[in-house]
Amino acid sequence: MRRGLCVDSPHTLIDRRGAHSVMSRERTGLHAVPSGDRKIGLILPGGGARGAYQVGVLKAIADVLPRRSPNPFSVISGTSAGAISSAVLASQARVFRHAVADLERVWGSFRSHHVFKSDSLTMLKSSAHWAAALVFGGLGVNNPRSLLDNSPLRDMLGRAINLDAIQESIDRGYLDAVTVTCAGYGSARSVSFYQGRDTHVPWDRVRRVGRPSRITLDHLMASIAVPMMFPPVMINREFYGDGAMRQATPLAPAVHLGADRLLVIGVRDEEPEPAPGSDDTVPYPSMGRIAGYILDALFMDGLSQDLERLTRINLILENVQGRQLDTDSARLRYIDALVILPSRDIREIAIRHVREMPRAVQLLLSGMGALNYGGRQLVSYLLFEHGYTRELIKLGYEDGLARREQIRSFLEGKPLDAPAGIVGWRDLSEHYSQRVRALGRG
Repeated sequence: MRRGLCVDSPHTLIDRRGAHSVMSRERTGLHAVPSGDRKIGLILPGGGARGAYQVGVLKAIADVLPRRSPNPFSVISGTSAGAISSAVLASQARVFRHAVADLERVWGSFRSHHVFKSDSLTMLKSSAHWAAALVFGGLGVNNPRSLLDNSPLRDMLGRAINLDAIQESIDRGYLDAVTVTCAGYGSARSVSFYQGRDTHVPWDRVRRVGRPSRITLDHLMASIAVPMMFPPVMINREFYGDGAMRQATPLAPAVHLGADRLLVIGVRDEEPEPAPGSDDTVPYPSMGRIAGYILDALFMDGLSQDLERLTRINLILENVQGRQLDTDSARLRYIDALVILPSRDIREIAIRHVREMPRAVQLLLSGMGALNYGGRQLVSYLLFEHGYTRELIKLGYEDGLARREQIRSFLEGKPLDAPAGIVGWRDLSEHYSQRVRALGRG
């Protein structure tokens, strides 16, 4: 009997080593949608509780593939919450649908206490601890390490994911590499820890490096360690935090590991708020609104900037023979990208579910001014409650199915008929209006 992820059972383990003998794709006859010689990379950026949307899109992709198809992605790159999903997909690469089903069970059953201690006593002690540190100018070695204690998440992931199975997926040919990105507090660098074939070469760039490593629970916990919210994690004698903090190029790790097509599942596509009228009162931003703004910049800005960078490179390479260019430092390659973003404003979904959070957490957020319209940005990242995550999964699934044929064509390796080879991202349509009439939205 296949065992998978389960939130509440302490005995659950994703295991492919004993009950199932793993056979190669050729022996099983189970194939994903063929992609020719193209290597497709899956990019799962961070986004806290918004990561449930990515699970919905992955579920739609699983429906596009033949029922027992293996993982269709050569490279899987995850950051923050996306790192956890990446590890699950990599550990169960033999049957993609099974991995996605396990992810859906977890995300669809989430409660705040699965992620961080949310009982009234813990929240009161945490608030008092921080208040004392502020009043007394610090408490020395007893200074608080984070606002929230996410040890429940560590315990759950330790029970649930068989990280040893990642190497098995690589050895059996279901995966070339998986990478998890963290931010080093000591070195001030973005470090992409990758596990893959021996042919992959580490890379060094300005403030970002790639290092071979066997992916462990510490890597996952470090990648999701949102600053101030969750405690940093020590790896190789350096403390690491959320990988989105210094990840200015979230597409780069997959490209370094050989991907020449990218499927990006983002978690933000919001319309800007209307500018206030000349007679409107502009309220002073609350701490909750500021905190939400910080998290939004942390998780989202890098992806937008990297997509802009990819657009510029592709526009240049469209006029170069072979669509690649050797430079002194690197080879520039034309990279197709299919971007899938929410069709609805996730903040609006979050504000409807905010009362599902534990009372103690609501009190903490209320004190920050985060339970009103202005604080919905922060809530959308921290709302680990199943009513919210299930609605995001449903939205992601619907968005994925709406682009079923586009996804199928992409996985088959067909060229993208779109300006600069990027489909599904509209942020540059105005900036590039003179050169690119519209970036396809799908």
